[in-house]
Amino acid sequence: MSILIQDATIIAMDAAHGAAPFQGSLLIEDERIARVGPIPRDTPADRVVDGRDRLVMPGLMNAHLHSWEGLLKGRYDNMPLEIWMLYAYPLLGLEPLSPDLVYLRTMLVGIESLKSGVTCVLDDVIEMPSQSLDQLDATFRAYRDLGIRANVSGNIFDRPVLDTIPFARELVPTDLQDEIGGTRGTSTQGVLDFAREAISRYHGADGLLRYVIAPSGPQRCTEELLVEACALADKHDTAFHLHVLESKAQAVSGHTMFGKTLVRYMKDIGILGPRTTMGHGVWVTDPDIELMGEAGCSVAHNAISNQKLGSGLMPFRKLWNAGVNVALGSDGTSSNDTPRIFDVMKAAALMHKLTSPDFAQGPSAAEILHAATINGARSAMIGDETGSLEAGKKADLIVLDTKKTLNFTPLNNAANQLVYCENGTSIELVIVNGEVVVEDDRLTRVDEAAFLAELRAALPEFQRHHGEIEERNKVFQPAFT
Repeated sequence: MSILIQDATIIAMDAAHGAAPFQGSLLIEDERIARVGPIPRDTPADRVVDGRDRLVMPGLMNAHLHSWEGLLKGRYDNMPLEIWMLYAYPLLGLEPLSPDLVYLRTMLVGIESLKSGVTCVLDDVIEMPSQSLDQLDATFRAYRDLGIRANVSGNIFDRPVLDTIPFARELVPTDLQDEIGGTRGTSTQGVLDFAREAISRYHGADGLLRYVIAPSGPQRCTEELLVEACALADKHDTAFHLHVLESKAQAVSGHTMFGKTLVRYMKDIGILGPRTTMGHGVWVTDPDIELMGEAGCSVAHNAISNQKLGSGLMPFRKLWNAGVNVALGSDGTSSNDTPRIFDVMKAAALMHKLTSPDFAQGPSAAEILHAATINGARSAMIGDETGSLEAGKKADLIVLDTKKTLNFTPLNNAANQLVYCENGTSIELVIVNGEVVVEDDRLTRVDEAAFLAELRAALPEFQRHHGEIEERNKVFQPAFT
């Protein structure tokens, strides 16, 4: 299948152009971009798209997502991370979701992602209370059915939960600690064996899906698990993805558990490198940032989630200037409460303009577009395959109709208006791996109405049961507060 997009405005995000728009055409042959730039109008193609009044750019990359929260959007407000987790990731009462419901949940998140211009996700699936291969298979199956590019992780942690939060053992009543129990019942080697099996089943099984090694966080894993997981990521060329310094409590945990910052600890045990992506990175210190820049690691900046949970302001300019690869993530659809990256782009561009009296230090629209596209691909270790519009790369892109909405009227600066004006409503086509998967707000692979009917039929029982679990876990809130 070949597609020729003629005479469009292109924002390629490549080394030659960056976010600067230029007029040209783009030819897709099978799953890859064949040519970008001047292309004769009589070039043969199976489909020709009139690019006049169209803006073509790489698909957006969601560098940090949790589809586990897909059925929890809009449930919580005014809770910091550790208290919010009592309800979104409860300690008591959870039973594993059925693979059928995992499939529906993942489809919901994937559909909203695709229709808002996200062509690739890094889904850190934290299945509670534990994860089965059947559940992981349901996640991969949903993304495969949608045709979205997906990097999917599994549960990787082996420390008892109350040992991962500073002072929890002193503050949570003993009877409640006994009710929680010691660990989630999986040994360090059991966690690693699960990851090895997942890699053998799913990693690179087709051109769209990859398995990612994602320890939950350095304070939630033993040193043995972190080191072996990092070696496993090296061996199989996957991303190495962790939550690092999201909250104030996590900033304290490095000192209470290791006598140093979490970043220094990661450096000392050899797991800080160009493969490493830190989700959040809010509470990094200046010495941390220097270490991160030297390592060439990435940070997935979750600008909306960090605000909703009151986690803090990531030092965007310091990280960027230090050479850290800054990408953008939505976080989960309970702490955000959507997977829309256009929303995150605007939030990230605006919030950091408040952090310095030097107005020139605010993020530029071009930097935000880099973070939302090629930087996100680099954080997932697929920057040589996607993230920019270049000949030879996978054809992952979106086409926006600048006359469909008022977002580009008048069209003064395409990059600025993508960041500050666009919200996904101008999208006409979403193409992943050379295939049109969304056209005029309609999925091409999935019957959305039938899917929604099935999901909505399953929701009342899920919501009733989860409400009961929330009530049961309220007993922890005084101690966590």
